[in-house]
Amino acid sequence: MISTVVWGTGNVGRAAIRAVEAHPALKLAAVIVHNPDKVGRDAGELAGLTHALGVPATDDIASVLAAGHRAVVYAASGDIRPDDALADLARAVRSGAVVVSPALYPLYDHRSAPPEFRDPIVAAVAEGGGSLFASGVDPGWGNDVLPLLISGLGTTVDVIRCQEIFDYSTYDQPDSVRHLVGMGQPMDFEPMMLMPSVPTMVWGGQIRMMARALGVELDEIRETSDRRALDTTVRTPTMGEFEVGTQGAIRFEVQGIVEGEPRIVIEHVTRIHASCAPDWPSPPDGAGAHRVVIEGRPRIEVTIEATDEGDNRSAGGNATAVGRLVGAIDWLADAEPGLYDALDVPLRPAVGRLGRKQA
Repeated sequence: MISTVVWGTGNVGRAAIRAVEAHPALKLAAVIVHNPDKVGRDAGELAGLTHALGVPATDDIASVLAAGHRAVVYAASGDIRPDDALADLARAVRSGAVVVSPALYPLYDHRSAPPEFRDPIVAAVAEGGGSLFASGVDPGWGNDVLPLLISGLGTTVDVIRCQEIFDYSTYDQPDSVRHLVGMGQPMDFEPMMLMPSVPTMVWGGQIRMMARALGVELDEIRETSDRRALDTTVRTPTMGEFEVGTQGAIRFEVQGIVEGEPRIVIEHVTRIHASCAPDWPSPPDGAGAHRVVIEGRPRIEVTIEATDEGDNRSAGGNATAVGRLVGAIDWLADAEPGLYDALDVPLRPAVGRLGRKQA
């Protein structure tokens, strides 16, 4: 059994605890928390399970990493604290652990990552002998292995389009939703996520990975964006009120340009309420979905809906992203130390998990 630590117990961390506990090759050894109110609470309670796992949460990072656990799922956010997240990841890798995480977008394609992100991890690998596999929480498989797999079913391929289409009203991340994405802000407010070059920083690595796998050269990466205001004030179950006239929806694309045309596209359509921007693409049930469209011959469209923690689409997306990361740990444990991306790490069947239930 691979002794595994989960670092963070938010939206991603809850799913990570459940995934580690369910994996037959892994054993949950420790849970690291930041909030002092969570210290001492059982991991099963923090993960929303109905039974205890016998692992009390701790904020003693040094002691946990010094214990020599084989793997770490780093589930803390890096959206608004990238420097801290990078330091944490390097620290975990330096301990000799296999580390998986969605925290830092630039490391999704480490080959194109800026030196200030890549170099500390390379140094940590050399010093401690650990590994890092970073893949997106949006989820990564929807922007790399899934579209590449489906593209192989086509005779000719003109455009690969990866879409995330979501209603964020149930997404329990107020800072990200209101400030990073800009929902509920005045229309003259510029959300950080839509600032020039930021979408490319976040999703450009996945565009580059897909281009590399497809054997094509990118001319450049372009960005487009659009925003819509709310026609009426809406109230959400997790984040309160969003006023009429403030931002209620965004739509943007990160486009990989090949021979002058957008051929590899990652598109996000995000709303705080289904009534906003009704002419934009919508998920089948109005809540959320990930979609891959292969324009070519034949035209192929695949829509995936995932739910978790009740009927929550956002939680379902988190859970599938976590499943990809946690499912890679035993493969990484047998691999050489280093940095890995989604093209390196195979997506494998759920061996030993069929019929395994959690409460």
